[in-house]
Amino acid sequence: MKRRNFVQSSVLAGASLFTTGVLKAATLTGCTEPNSEAGIIAGDKTFNLNYGIHDGMFKNHAGDDFIEQIKFAYDKGFRAIEDNGMSGRPVDQQKKIGDTLAKLGMAMGVFVQPGLGNDSNMLATGAADQVEKFIASCKEAVEVAKRIGSKLVTVVPGDFARKLPIGVQTGNVIEAIKKGTAILEPHGIIMVLEPLSDNPDLFLRTPDQAYAICKAVGSPSCKILYDMYHVQRNQGNIIPTLDLVYDEIGYYQIGDNPGRKEPGTGEVNYKNIFKHIYNKGYKGVMGMEHGTAGAEKEGELALIKAYREADSFI
Repeated sequence: MKRRNFVQSSVLAGASLFTTGVLKAATLTGCTEPNSEAGIIAGDKTFNLNYGIHDGMFKNHAGDDFIEQIKFAYDKGFRAIEDNGMSGRPVDQQKKIGDTLAKLGMAMGVFVQPGLGNDSNMLATGAADQVEKFIASCKEAVEVAKRIGSKLVTVVPGDFARKLPIGVQTGNVIEAIKKGTAILEPHGIIMVLEPLSDNPDLFLRTPDQAYAICKAVGSPSCKILYDMYHVQRNQGNIIPTLDLVYDEIGYYQIGDNPGRKEPGTGEVNYKNIFKHIYNKGYKGVMGMEHGTAGAEKEGELALIKAYREADSFI
């Protein structure tokens, strides 16, 4: 399906892509705009950008139940979540989380595509069994997404196939992704390809590499997950690189470096980066894929304070 026709087939009325090709996640999920009148029902003022919490981030205040953590986060001004392990949760729990988000007007960010690990999904090999596993995971992802009101799923192509030339590996990844987007696209679901820095065996490592794959796939259901922690570790130059690949970015994730904790705990100037992303018009979820530097309730309050500071760019 051509990009210009994709919006018309979206499952949710009003779902759209920005003219840059970047997802307007607030519209796709029914989430209110940050700081809009409807978005401020109770609790602290919402943020300028839409930061998405993780399970466990506020367990010392709200307990181990993720739904209670979501409610606590809402009262503190957060309007989104992301959950890498969502597909592994029981179906009834997925539905409860989806219902909670809908009632609160919160957005669901990414979840990791079912059955795929960072280094166990070998799309670069072109092997039929690997492609079949990937297609099956795409079909399962559609069902999970329906239950939780999600439009975003994370995909990592896996490791290098070092016995094959790099161009052949890239071609194999592109062909597999095309097959996957054919399943996701009719449902308005976008797979975001994530370049990682975890180890040198991973095939997808830089945003420009992901950009080339997205252009070759040519589907609005194939975008880049711009994880700024991994970009910083692999190459730095976060803002200029972001600008180069911006029209293929579908999602952002946050983590300071070193340490992969909240903004302000490392070397990355997140206030400047957040301002840059805001000024470019991005309205989607910003995934908080990191740990908490402090411990217990004090650490959780320090995390909120860190986001208030980094978000104070206006």
